[in-house]
Order: sequence, then structure tokens, then C-alpha cells
Amino acid sequence: MKAHLIAALAGFLALTQPVVANPTNSVELQQRAVQQLLDRAESHMRSHGDKALSTFSQSGQFRDGELYVYVLAADGEFLASGGSSMALIGQNVRDKTDSDGKAFFREILEGARTKSQGSVEYRWFNLARGKTEKKIATYRALGNRILVVGYYENTGTPELAHSLLWRAAHELKQHGTAALERFNDANGGFVQDDLYVFVVDLGQGKIVAHGTNPRLIGRNFNELVDASGKPFGRMALAEIQKKPQTTEGEIEYVWRNPLNQKYERKKTFYVRVGNYMLAVGAYLGPARAPSAP
Repeated sequence: MKAHLIAALAGFLALTQPVVANPTNSVELQQRAVQQLLDRAESHMRSHGDKALSTFSQSGQFRDGELYVYVLAADGEFLASGGSSMALIGQNVRDKTDSDGKAFFREILEGARTKSQGSVEYRWFNLARGKTEKKIATYRALGNRILVVGYYENTGTPELAHSLLWRAAHELKQHGTAALERFNDANGGFVQDDLYVFVVDLGQGKIVAHGTNPRLIGRNFNELVDASGKPFGRMALAEIQKKPQTTEGEIEYVWRNPLNQKYERKKTFYVRVGNYMLAVGAYLGPARAPSAP
């Protein structure tokens, strides 16, 4: 009887525990990585005090890809950085502004005076992409020291990929093959961050347009495999050709992100327009790189 009561109680507790959702896209994964990096930095700072500053300014231990820790004093002095902002060390950045004239450092400093953590949005030049983009600084206050990790917001969501796909389909229906030139042009309105359009001629099975990699134009889409060996090209074409009445679908595979050159999981949506398959995919987050042959 006692064993049954224990089992029932355990079952009840399991049902009443909060469910923690797993990150499902690159934005959530990025936010989780920021918090994990801040957790490690906070623990290190609490254990070592200002001796931790030299560690934060070294590349490696407190850097995760494009993410790195920097530290501000409560008066605005820039104390440490593990990234490109190390040139600011020793300067008072309280009144330094972003590309739109926003005094975002001052906003961080003032926010840290009244709450232990928060975030500030601003616009900053992204060296990797060569343009000014929205960036989010997430901070934590530890006494008179403020730990900060900033990241560029990734806007290439599956929802936006699906929207771009239908906009491209409309363009092809309206302008025919002339639309392919716009799909191939980085400034043609169909390349947005890491989202881009590619097109396959269903009669030939060849790629006839690609927004970021012109070297793939002319390649047989049937022959493409992803970083894990999955023949996603053949699978997508077989699916769209075996059911002529089905004009759209989706497939997941691992592909290199053109922005950071890292292998990531990708969900690609495709639609049939006449004799063409149009496709746009969104990157969902890190994936293991293929092993060397």
C-alpha cells in the first residue's frame, strides 16, 4: 500500500512540474548561449573579483563564437573585453553613442543602478557582415561592476523564410524567367540576412538561380547532399514530382550558413510554380560539422 502511495505521489509531482521548452530556433539558442556565458562570467567574477578582468580580456575561455564578455565600471569606465571592443579599455564610454546617436552605454549604466539585470537595444557595425545592424546588450550588475554580452539579432526566422518564398513565387508568376536575375542579385530584394531564394528547373533537375552561391547554378540538385550525407535534393524533388497536386513542402538538413560559415540545421520551404521549384530556408542553430574523410 505504501509503495502505491509513493508511486502516485511521484506521478502527481511529475505532472505538476513546470515544463521547460527546448529552444526551437536560432534566436532562442542564441539567447540561451548569452545567458550561459553570463552565468560563467558571473561565477568567475564572484570567485576572483577584479582579478577576473584580465581573464575576460583573453580570447578563449569567455568567448563563444561571436559572443564575448565585456565589463563596465559603474562610472562608465570600460574595464575588459574579449572581443573587438578591447580598443575601448581604459576609456569612459558613458556618453559614447551608436550609429543612430543613442547613448546606449549610459542606458546600460543607469539600468544597472536600479536592477540586477536587463538588456538594451542599439545599432552597431557588424564586421562579419559589413553593415550596421540591430544589436542587443544583455547585462548583469555585480556591485560596481557590470558584465555585458552583446549579440546581433538574427532575423532569418522560419516565418520570414516562408514569407520570402511566397513573395518570390509571386515575382516569378508576374515576370517569368526575368525574376531569376533578381533572385541571383544580392541587392535585388530577395536576400535578407541569411535568407535567400534558390530555384530548380524541374525538367532538367538543375539549379538555375541562387541568392548567395552562384557556383551552384547549373549543378544537378539531385546530386546535392548535406553535411551529414543526407540526399536532401533528391528527396525534395521526388516529393514534389510524385504528387503533382501538391505544390509545396518542407525539408530539414544541415548546411553551411553564409553569414558565419558554420554548419547549422536548416529548414527549407519549397513551392512549385510551373516547371520550377522555388525554395527558401531558415537556419535553426548549430549542428555538428561533418567528420573528415
